Amino acid sequence: MRRRLIAALRERGGLDEQVLHAMAQLPRHYFLDQAFEEHAYDDKAFPIGQEQTISQPYTVAYQTTLLQVQKRSKVLEVGTGSGYQAAVMALLGARVYTVERQEALYLRARDLLERLQIGNIRCFLRDGYKGLQEYAPFDRILVTAGAPQIPDALLQQLAINGRLVIPVGETVQRMYRITRLSEADYHEETFDNFRFVPFLEGIRKA
Repeated sequence: MRRRLIAALRERGGLDEQVLHAMAQLPRHYFLDQAFEEHAYDDKAFPIGQEQTISQPYTVAYQTTLLQVQKRSKVLEVGTGSGYQAAVMALLGARVYTVERQEALYLRARDLLERLQIGNIRCFLRDGYKGLQEYAPFDRILVTAGAPQIPDALLQQLAINGRLVIPVGETVQRMYRITRLSEADYHEETFDNFRFVPFLEGIRKA
């Protein structure tokens, strides 16, 4: 089923082959509630609790392709969710710092990633709007929720030549890629439209 999913994603085109290879190695069914396990390799999003979802595989591949993760890239992920996207980036050789505002999801993802023994991932219970200043700057920043605007804190935590990929918009989001050119200058690109859960501020305790 996993092979069929990767083949279908490859047919859609425009996705990085290394990203697809990493996804082919990763058992997505571990990241889903048991009720959805038999559908784990459908190209669909599924609820994971706390009004959040695991993104559909195409969206994961699309965002990761835009991010252009390289080995040893220092990556900040905003929105750990199930932990699946963080695991994909770790398999690409990135050093992943992932933040989640929902304590229940944070605890579940942290424990699962430890059990799977996927290295290079550090999980934090934090407000994603504030990023992770004490570990900045980051070579890459990925936001996995729909933001009404681009948080300035995330822009400031990008390294020079670093890239931020973030879906921006209210009901429907346009995918943005921001490259930091200098201390004050950024280059902005826009791509396809998607639908994400909202990017919210604060921390929600279990």
